[in-house]
Amino acid sequence: MVEIREVTTKRELRKYIAFPNELYKDVPQYIPPMFGDEMADWDHDKNPAFSYCDAKCFLAYRDGKIVGRVGAIHSRLSNEKWDTNRTRFTQLDFIDDPEVSAALMGAVEEYAAGFGCTEVHGPLGFCDLDREGLLIEGFDRKGMFITYYNHPYYREHLERLGYDKDVDWIEYLISVPYDEKTTTHLQRLSDYVCRRSHLHVVELKSRRQIKKYVKKVFELLNVAYAGLYSTVDLTDAQIKKYTDKFLPMINPDLVCFVTDDNDDLIAFGVSAPSMANALKKSNGKLFPTGFIGILRSLKINDTLDLFLIAVRPDYQKSGANAVLMNHVLQGCQKMGIKVAETGPQLELNDKILTQWKMFEKEQHKRRRCFIKTIAPSSAEEGAKAATSDESAGQETGAIQTSV
Repeated sequence: MVEIREVTTKRELRKYIAFPNELYKDVPQYIPPMFGDEMADWDHDKNPAFSYCDAKCFLAYRDGKIVGRVGAIHSRLSNEKWDTNRTRFTQLDFIDDPEVSAALMGAVEEYAAGFGCTEVHGPLGFCDLDREGLLIEGFDRKGMFITYYNHPYYREHLERLGYDKDVDWIEYLISVPYDEKTTTHLQRLSDYVCRRSHLHVVELKSRRQIKKYVKKVFELLNVAYAGLYSTVDLTDAQIKKYTDKFLPMINPDLVCFVTDDNDDLIAFGVSAPSMANALKKSNGKLFPTGFIGILRSLKINDTLDLFLIAVRPDYQKSGANAVLMNHVLQGCQKMGIKVAETGPQLELNDKILTQWKMFEKEQHKRRRCFIKTIAPSSAEEGAKAATSDESAGQETGAIQTSV
């Protein structure tokens, strides 16, 4: 028999975060996320998304042993923006047992019904900068620390439970070109675009200079990503959170900011050397010695992770992407980078996908967001239960720092 328990203490949360490391201990492709970041995501005081989200996470037990986990997130801001009535599931992991997966998703659906929701979709995070999408192709490829890895059987379990495709993301592995023909062509194209559109590449010498542009970067991100699947604008507090997370791993040679004559940011690209091997070795923990491998990987590496790229809508046909790629390519050559891996990109987002056409590439992974309609009667019953619970005191189930 499977027992579902809500996570309510830090001790339980540590077990929740650590479960995938045990489940995938013999899977070389699995890359653990940063343990501390995962803990912080479920802390009201450390995750600003709780200003517009309610969330709970659950563990599945059998005979006293953890056999699965899942989180549930109700994003009021997303539902308001997209005129939907949904709850997200996140961080889904389980052994290959239909009873376990059914119990876990049943807990999410019950939680969703408590808000009167009519749909459940995921895997998604609190916002678009969190990990998202169930891996359905590319199980033989090493993951990134910004993406999920999961066993192939997850898809079968979800489909058996009535979940269907909503959207897919694809990922590319790109060979970094060193031949003179390609590099010269890209340099000339970049120079032409800059002259024609009066664009300028910001000369970055240190991370301190990058800080000056952080707010502009996220303001542009909010604009450029506004129409992408289930996105919501990042708040100022979230901007600070993700700046603190990503800035320490940024190499100025691998970041490009493009401005116009008024010094307004019109495009940016952010990438960093892959930390996958270092995180695998440390099991996602920075201390006591994990940070040493991280620092080494940021200096000596042959693989690049492409995190974010955005161009202001009025410049999206200007060729600004070529300026970004030319600059990052030069940084790759300085470091000896051989391959670059993109993060998930919506399969129908031609604006982002066509920018890789000049490179030798392989579409090596695909991941999916699933969706299921909840019967209205279940939602109504759940809403009544939620109202009863609220009368006893509002509680989202996230871990408090006082625990």
